[in-house]
Amino acid sequence: MSKDKMKNNVSLTELPKGNARGLLGFPLNLDLDNLDADIAVLGVPYGLPYYPNELSNDQSTAPDILRLNAQDAAWDEPRTLKHFDWDLGGPLLDNKNIKIVDCGNVTADFRNPREHYRRAEKAAKKIFESNATLICIGGDHGISIPIMRALPTDKPVVLIQVDAHMDWRDEVNGEKEGYSSPIKRASELNSVSSIYQIGLRGVGSGRQQEYDDAIAYGSNLISAYQVHELGIKAILERIPDDVNFYMTVDADGMDPTIMPAVNAPTPGGLNWLQIRELVHGIVKKGRVVGFDLVEISPSFEKGNTTMIHAERLICNLIGAMVRAGYYDSQ
Repeated sequence: MSKDKMKNNVSLTELPKGNARGLLGFPLNLDLDNLDADIAVLGVPYGLPYYPNELSNDQSTAPDILRLNAQDAAWDEPRTLKHFDWDLGGPLLDNKNIKIVDCGNVTADFRNPREHYRRAEKAAKKIFESNATLICIGGDHGISIPIMRALPTDKPVVLIQVDAHMDWRDEVNGEKEGYSSPIKRASELNSVSSIYQIGLRGVGSGRQQEYDDAIAYGSNLISAYQVHELGIKAILERIPDDVNFYMTVDADGMDPTIMPAVNAPTPGGLNWLQIRELVHGIVKKGRVVGFDLVEISPSFEKGNTTMIHAERLICNLIGAMVRAGYYDSQ
């Protein structure tokens, strides 16, 4: 357990609820002060609400439901680790000694929701300082804000967002760190050097002011229709090489046919082949230091479709990083 205790002896993270085990069967490790891992999974269930009924929202259940419903959850011996994966050309970890742990969920404080963000930032900072790659599972898109605040500043990241929406709202009902504002807040960080927003389409909370702010900042706005017309390869050519990346993936950035369990389903999103190619391409262009998957709303699930694609997305990320040699010298 982390030595960083809060009031009333509460730790930064806690075990998944119910019968949820570590994602894909990876061991649970809540000791963030002595973390020895190449990749660390962290659940961040709670964002900051715009309305009282949003504090414990549908998205807050996603980290544990994904752990329970991932493909291997029903198997005593995780197939993902040992079986041949056609997405990757071999087993997930490529028969390498890669250390992956699940650090559980950031501990909530319902009397002071902002404390959840403080704990999330602290937990993420410990993981980054250990040189592990962070894979974060939300939670609504507000949770990306404390995670990105924890990013090291010595080598700023290129931020890759996959989303139907811009998320440039400065505030909603006076709240500046909710799910409509993560990219606006990211634009204010010294740890973020540039932003690429991919999959934009439809109508969201963004207004003309948010669009103007994004353009003034220099954000690279790439609609889903540009992706479909030009292809992922052409999009990747716009993104710099040999840099650090942080990827934030909103489930509604994908088409509802592959990720229906979202609050704002919008037709025309990225399909499975496109998001897979994008993830593999970003991994090869530089080094992904952190990744989050957010805005899964399990009550809207259709036949476990979203969870299957979420698991496959995370497996493709892990497998691509392993094959890119990220951990060969660690």
